Amino acid sequence: MTSSNGGKISDSEYEISFGVVILAAGRGLRAGCDPCPKQYRRVAGETAISRTVRTFRSWNSHCAIVIVRHADDSALLEEALHNRDVNMHDTVGGATRQASTLEGLRFLDSISASPSHVFIHDAARPLVSLSLLNRVQACLLEEPRVGVIPAVPIADTVKQTASTGIIVRTVPRDGLYCSQTPQGFSLQAILDVHERAAGSAVTGFTDDASLFEWADMAVRVTQGEQRNIKITHREDFEEVERILRAGNRVAKIDVRVGHGYDTHKLVPGGKMMLCGVEIPHHSSLLGHSDADVGLHALTSALLATVGAGDIGSHFPPSDPQWKGASSDRFLQYANQLVNDNGGVFTHCDVTLICETPRIGPYRHAMKNSIADILGLDGSRVSIKAATNEELGFVGRQEGIVALATATAVFG
Repeated sequence: MTSSNGGKISDSEYEISFGVVILAAGRGLRAGCDPCPKQYRRVAGETAISRTVRTFRSWNSHCAIVIVRHADDSALLEEALHNRDVNMHDTVGGATRQASTLEGLRFLDSISASPSHVFIHDAARPLVSLSLLNRVQACLLEEPRVGVIPAVPIADTVKQTASTGIIVRTVPRDGLYCSQTPQGFSLQAILDVHERAAGSAVTGFTDDASLFEWADMAVRVTQGEQRNIKITHREDFEEVERILRAGNRVAKIDVRVGHGYDTHKLVPGGKMMLCGVEIPHHSSLLGHSDADVGLHALTSALLATVGAGDIGSHFPPSDPQWKGASSDRFLQYANQLVNDNGGVFTHCDVTLICETPRIGPYRHAMKNSIADILGLDGSRVSIKAATNEELGFVGRQEGIVALATATAVFG
């Protein structure tokens, strides 16, 4: 199975796709946000909810986003998100967070081509990062039937007290975490659990993982982020503002572009791999692995965005474990290195220079192949081809050259 950033992924039993439910129906009384709720208050010049929604839309340009609002907040939402796209919806929530989540899930399930999986996120967490979204997604792609939540280990000593305020005991903090959002689940599984709880009048759940636990369903923790603050009290606005302004002073955005080059010799054969696509041909590419010159160049380009050398330094041809290996493994490895360094791969361009085979008939399949491997929308993958006008070793059909660029955003 390979990832696709919010797009559809082929699993052995079904395709995995993602939608988002953003909870924004609360009143935010503890934050002291009269006359407007906290999600509509501006932080560093932008409302909390618009910043939250913008991050999700940046993560995925086309997935369905359902905003669960209060019945009185239609005008506030319209003002905050006046340029929203056709895949962005809103619905009215209930009296509690649990009830509002159920309304959002029902709405998401009702749209045409509803997704298989859902991210449930608090609108009042405007500092959620692209790297955090990718971590939650990666866990769901690996284990589609398990719930996933980001969480941070508790650092402070935890005390349990009686109603009098006297300490009863010190709670061991090993294995204790503070949960965050977005929390990710199979849409049908979390919807079913919410419906069961509502039908049984079981209330009081403060996050969606708690419902999964109530239903004896597994939930996995992935690494959260300290800066993924939920705005709850007035001072939280000051902290979010401080973080945003400090970040803006350091850098508006960290965009890195890597370049890659590779070439492989052509030898007699019946097929070759190019950009993850098997092509019937009277020649094959010679190499220790499957010799996919396109994916090799792209792997080197992606490694360059984190200064990690070239493909040969990670997968040396002298190592027997890579004999005949499929090159998508190399590209997935490089993509994970980018994620581990806080980056998100956003675009790639591969140029194949050869006299033969003709690339045109396979261009679309190559785009889809790379998009699936790297978790990109197909519009973010470019495949080009050129001949060498019968000049040099390429012109003599002795080999194929691939050039690649990869763009990644870090933050």
